[in-house]
Amino acid sequence: MLGKWSRHIEYQEFVKQKLRDISQSDPCKVLEYEEVISKLYILPTDKLMKTMLPLYSEIGRPAELQPEIFRSFVAMKELGFTLDNWIVKLRNNEVLRTAVGITENIPCASSHYDFINRIIDMDERPKIRLKKRKPTKKLGKNTKLPNKNPGIVQRLVDKILCGRRFNLRPERHLQQIFADVAVTYSRELGIIPDEIEVSGDGTCIETGASHYGVKICECKDFRCDCPRRFSDPNATWGWDSHNERYFYGYTGYFISTYNRDLKADLPLYLRLVEAKRHDSVSAVVALAELRDLYPDLKLRTFIHDSAADNTATYELLHNWNIDAVIALNQKGNFKYPPHLKLNDDGTPVCMGGHNMVRWGKCPDRDRIKFRCPFRLGKVSDCACAHSCSSSDYGRTIYIYPKWDLRLFTNIPRGSAVWKLKMKSRTSVERINQRILHDYAVEFDNLRGKKRISFAVTIAALNIHLDVWLNLLSDTGLFDFSSLFIQNLA
Repeated sequence: MLGKWSRHIEYQEFVKQKLRDISQSDPCKVLEYEEVISKLYILPTDKLMKTMLPLYSEIGRPAELQPEIFRSFVAMKELGFTLDNWIVKLRNNEVLRTAVGITENIPCASSHYDFINRIIDMDERPKIRLKKRKPTKKLGKNTKLPNKNPGIVQRLVDKILCGRRFNLRPERHLQQIFADVAVTYSRELGIIPDEIEVSGDGTCIETGASHYGVKICECKDFRCDCPRRFSDPNATWGWDSHNERYFYGYTGYFISTYNRDLKADLPLYLRLVEAKRHDSVSAVVALAELRDLYPDLKLRTFIHDSAADNTATYELLHNWNIDAVIALNQKGNFKYPPHLKLNDDGTPVCMGGHNMVRWGKCPDRDRIKFRCPFRLGKVSDCACAHSCSSSDYGRTIYIYPKWDLRLFTNIPRGSAVWKLKMKSRTSVERINQRILHDYAVEFDNLRGKKRISFAVTIAALNIHLDVWLNLLSDTGLFDFSSLFIQNLA
């Protein structure tokens, strides 16, 4: 059962009083950890309880210090410690113990691991199986592994539009905690508005486990084909298109948004999938899960690279009234009438060879209107000015997006707006960089989908905390010295 849960306001009063007492003798001890103390002080752990409570039985020994363990994980990731070293650090550092909210009874490593196991219910016990050989076929630069299940995206989209959801995924409680603690508070602060544009992308995450496994046979040849014991049974081989090499682990698929006013990147959705899974599959599944996580959040635009350039994804976005800004992979077999001539961005080209001018959309008929560029003064001369149309209004062409949703997007391909939104896709790439490198998930040598997923989520929470802290400090709502340094109070 879940034991006593210390309210956040009680924790704040305890930290203020304790750190002020410490600062009376040596303020530098407190100032040394200003960043992590500030983050933990504003972290709304009360929002964590709603999701955690159903995960514990109503009988048995009470589980104590759960909000403190959560703060411990956040501080550990901020300072870059491994769990064993972090426990030792807490025992020897009164300031950090106080910042986490504990006095003497320091939660051990097993309590921290139990906290993760409660949230992510997944069997990751070592398994004995045959070795999965590393693929030998090399792919080119920026070339992703092909989707081995043709038509899988279309089948998924059909099921999603019929109401299919993925509510049994082991990460659902972890995703809900991140939504409640991080994203909800960012919305309360006004950092994330009610209508947003989002970007999605996958990134390679290597496991700390060996792909060779542990030999359990008596063969003298290390390369024998006998079954072996693998400590990370869910890890698979995938292709890293950026570094042009195979990796053993998982693909992290993240969705983020960008606040232009604060110049802040904010993660919204995080999930680990098989390393070999194509991003086109992850994109449609992630969108469905994202909408379920944030039912009152309006998705205005979905931005992605060419991995999501398939008809099924456009159909899903069209049905949900979400604008698609997706790079074209290849032109493919378009379905528009053959007498139309279009450029690569889907804009009609007139008889004189000029790009026609988009003149709005007719939502009642679901068609896009284009007018003559010469009549609108966009070009100074046209050889077909008189033979094209005798009307002063000029030649008019209507295009129906249903002819090809990939080409005829609501935001015209190649337009200034389309290019601006596509540039903001770098938001999710910066999120990848911060999670893997700045918060060192790539170097933690973690093994197991469960622990890597938790580490990724805590790193993403720290990204939100960075934005909150900057905003509250800039607006004068948070002042570290006046709160915690007795000599300056």
